[in-house]
Amino acid sequence: MAKADYYEVLGVTADASAHEIKSAYRKKAVQYHPDRNPDNPAAEDKFKEAAEAYAVLSDAEKRQLYDRFGHDGPQQAGFSGFGDVDDIFSHFSSLFSDFGDFFGRRRRSARRGNDVVVELDLEFLEAVKGVSKMVTVQRYVPCDTCNGTGAKPGTAPTTCQTCQGQGAVMHRQGIFAARMTCPTCHGAGSIIREKCPACEGSARQHREEQLKVTVPAGVDDGQSLRIGGKGQAGPTGGIPGDLYVALHVTTDERFAREGADIYCEVPLHLTQAALGASIQIPIIGGEADLDVKAGTQPGQIEVLKGEGIPRLNGYGNGDQIIRFVVEVPTKLGKRQRELLEELAELEGVHANTKTPWFGGSKSKPSKSKKKQKKRAKK
Repeated sequence: MAKADYYEVLGVTADASAHEIKSAYRKKAVQYHPDRNPDNPAAEDKFKEAAEAYAVLSDAEKRQLYDRFGHDGPQQAGFSGFGDVDDIFSHFSSLFSDFGDFFGRRRRSARRGNDVVVELDLEFLEAVKGVSKMVTVQRYVPCDTCNGTGAKPGTAPTTCQTCQGQGAVMHRQGIFAARMTCPTCHGAGSIIREKCPACEGSARQHREEQLKVTVPAGVDDGQSLRIGGKGQAGPTGGIPGDLYVALHVTTDERFAREGADIYCEVPLHLTQAALGASIQIPIIGGEADLDVKAGTQPGQIEVLKGEGIPRLNGYGNGDQIIRFVVEVPTKLGKRQRELLEELAELEGVHANTKTPWFGGSKSKPSKSKKKQKKRAKK
């Protein structure tokens, strides 16, 4: 079944402000909170749907990708939704903390797993065009033997009698009251009487995994991708951390990059610059024909609109900026020299003589300079 539009899910318009989006989500979260709808399974689906919409629209990068590519866009930034309701509570812990005890109880607050960072090398064109690659990840995952409970197979964790499964207790002193982590279960809400022999009650095991990473077009060296929920599994059943893929992009001898624009130098022979020519130039992923205008000067710039790199968080592509480098021949044959000397004579340029910067070879010497020359002869 196709996903609903995120803006429609929250009941806001596509130009809604960040404040309007947050306010709309809070209303949906209160309306469909599982604790408020214990007999309505559909409410939990609505609760998760609203959380997913808010996670995307409250993040500027994910929102731009969603506006451009639809539901496939946020996946380019590593967003893959939420695993369960507890995952949502953990992700938006600061937001839900504002609700206080409105729902009568809090979800158990098992500790979240650590994030994992891996390195990924990319060729220049892979970064420009996008690519899918496999990465090796060393991480803790839920224990296969106890299914992530930490309890010996055939047994199960028991509800903590001190906090009645809440993970916290109220401490009162006079008229003041404070909620504190349960000293018996340390916030887990349950106690493991018989530990799993495979994980010794930690509920997780170390594993090496091969994960597929989809790199969006337009990434640059030094950027990283976030893949939600693929970090370390949390201790005693806590939600997993995230996986961050640090990107290292190799340089290309043909191009220099600045944001979404690429720069390259194109050599021209002296005669091509003077007479004009049709040449081939490098572009992303191949070559293209370019007509060089007659009289092209050294260092002259040509801009190819839209032939640069896809903008990761915007629309369209950057530009390709070409700088012409005119090559002067260093070795001349007899006939080549004769032709250039003939050209110099036609242009009124005297070769192998010193001439002022303003082209004085064409001007006549002044009378004072003539007198100085005569005196020098005497």
